[in-house]
Amino acid sequence: MQRTLASFPGSFKKLFGYLMDETKDLKVLFHDFEDGAEGFELVAARFCYNKKSLDCISFWTWSELLVALKECQDLVSASDSSLILEKILDCVVTRLASLVVASPCTCSSENTRISWWFEDLLVLKIDLIDKVIRMSISRNIDHAMISKFLLCYQRSRFLTATPTEKCKIMEVMINLLSLLDRSSFSCKLLFGILRVVSSLKISSHHKSILENLIGSQLDRATIDFLLVPSSRRKGYVYDVNLVLRLVKAFYIEGRCFVLASRLRKVASLVDSYVVEVAADCHLSPSKFAALVLVLPDDARESHDRLFQAIDIYLEVHGGLCEAKKMKICSALNYAKLSTDALKHLARNPKFPSRIAIQVFINQQSKLENLFEDKTHLVDTFSSSVFAEESIDEKVSSDQVLVYAKRINLPNKAEHLDVQLQAMQCTITELEKYCGIMQTQIGNIPRTRLSSLGNNARFLPKLCS
Repeated sequence: MQRTLASFPGSFKKLFGYLMDETKDLKVLFHDFEDGAEGFELVAARFCYNKKSLDCISFWTWSELLVALKECQDLVSASDSSLILEKILDCVVTRLASLVVASPCTCSSENTRISWWFEDLLVLKIDLIDKVIRMSISRNIDHAMISKFLLCYQRSRFLTATPTEKCKIMEVMINLLSLLDRSSFSCKLLFGILRVVSSLKISSHHKSILENLIGSQLDRATIDFLLVPSSRRKGYVYDVNLVLRLVKAFYIEGRCFVLASRLRKVASLVDSYVVEVAADCHLSPSKFAALVLVLPDDARESHDRLFQAIDIYLEVHGGLCEAKKMKICSALNYAKLSTDALKHLARNPKFPSRIAIQVFINQQSKLENLFEDKTHLVDTFSSSVFAEESIDEKVSSDQVLVYAKRINLPNKAEHLDVQLQAMQCTITELEKYCGIMQTQIGNIPRTRLSSLGNNARFLPKLCS
């Protein structure tokens, strides 16, 4: 009814015009007026504020703008009030952007002077906040200040909001954060929002937006942020699926290119997480395999912590079949394992026997390459510098190799200890001869080294 009445302000003027000439005091009673006093205020607003008189709103004080904004927010759905509301909103945001309005507080703190308007806008409903923030973003108001206000608003309104209202607040808040610069809010803020919405029934669309925001900052997260408990129906302790989605979101946000430094930080974070969850007896092999394989090989410079996590998992899940163990162990790059980790892996009965054989072959290949390099180095030095001294490194090395290769056992997996001892013997011999050569080089007179001419500066480093 009020919309119909508000569409005809001229009719009111004609109806009451002649009465105004007869008396100064005019009182009109409307019985059973739809929506009561608030509905009549809308009619009065439409009658009093036509397009021409709206121009004077820009001269209103900040307090007058707030009063008008509060009165309009209950009528925001009425199309006839949109012109008034948009004009008031425009004035409010203009004041915020230009900082024309002086702060009512006397505090000298810069943050307080900038954020004094927070409390004034906390009384607005979330639909109106959505309009205010979107207009503020378009006016280039500081994004960091906007994100702080949103957090302040959420905490304040949650004190009295219903579950439905809380969902609405969080969905609008997530939408608005997605419009801001990623540097304007912290990773801690996003994980805090994640904890809040985990107990609410917000839409999957908004959950996806939030996870993408977190994924874009995953390299700034800590292990404590990732240890989010899973729902009881999942069975396992922590929400592994969430971490998998966040890592994938990190790649999506980075598109085709991710800085190596950021990727290494994420890899270190994931390794810490995998070590934490490896002891969960309810974590399925498929989920654990997905975790250890979620990052590419080049994301890690070392695979020692990954090996540690797999070792813990196989210890807790002792009954896994060979196929599942091989799937999990396929994430390991033996070339990126330290010597201690390789020794542990080769003699670890929890790992598949094929893994131990692959480790042995990998180590044997490394040793053979090392033999060739060291033998060539010794031969070169023997002919140029140590002609008078006989060094039988090649013979000794060949003897060790013969010893290692002579072992022809029917089942190599059961006799890896013997072969590892042979390799250790080889390493010991190499270390001994490296020490001898370093001593002899130190004893060579400078005149003998100078006789080598310009080639002396290019002498290779024997041992590191």
